[in-house]
Amino acid sequence: MAALSGLASALESYRGRDRLLRTLAYCSQLVGGVLVEQGPARADVGARLLAVSSQLSGCRTILRLFDDVAMFVYTKQYGLGAEEEDILVRCVSVLGNLADQLYYPCEHIAWAADAKILHVDAARWWVLSTALWGLSLLLGIVRSLWVVLKLRQQLRSPAAAVTSQRPRSTRGAVEARIQSELMTLLSNLADLANAVHWLPPGFLWAGRFPPWLVGLLGTISSLLSVFQAARASGWADKAAS
Repeated sequence: MAALSGLASALESYRGRDRLLRTLAYCSQLVGGVLVEQGPARADVGARLLAVSSQLSGCRTILRLFDDVAMFVYTKQYGLGAEEEDILVRCVSVLGNLADQLYYPCEHIAWAADAKILHVDAARWWVLSTALWGLSLLLGIVRSLWVVLKLRQQLRSPAAAVTSQRPRSTRGAVEARIQSELMTLLSNLADLANAVHWLPPGFLWAGRFPPWLVGLLGTISSLLSVFQAARASGWADKAAS
């Protein structure tokens, strides 16, 4: 009952619903892609699951039509990252915010072109939005790698070796942040692999992934995101109690 209540609570938020839609879309693509490759007997069920995946992805695209304002507010609040102590984290975060901000209108134009609302080349705008997404993911990977490196250096510093100077609770918080950054890193790596796949053929491994592999990578990324959100919610509940 507690799990059902937690799910209902998560689905009340836009981010919670988006995580569920994303996970279901990629899981459907994973299972559907596997079934299609197993032969004609299961190809029909596989094709149906791939159609479900496509519809769920389309639903997420439409819902993202309303993300621009929230992204703009976040970008404005972050500004040039004056609160960040590390200059590399600051620069990478600012560039990542810029890429994310530009991503949304490009995707909106691509969607409108597919829907025959705008008479422009949809493929060009999809490529541009995917490239911006990939750039954002790459910058996120750089940020996570750098943060993990700095945190590990912090744990290995001479001060960290002295228990009296670094309480167990503080060390635990640092280790928890490292774990969180590593999960973010793995999630971004999986998404980046798919982003490259969706770029025009001829660039690295673009266009070479079968549907089940795209689904697998997306499922891994989605489950990591769900796990992080659930863990953050659990910590928030503990803090409130």
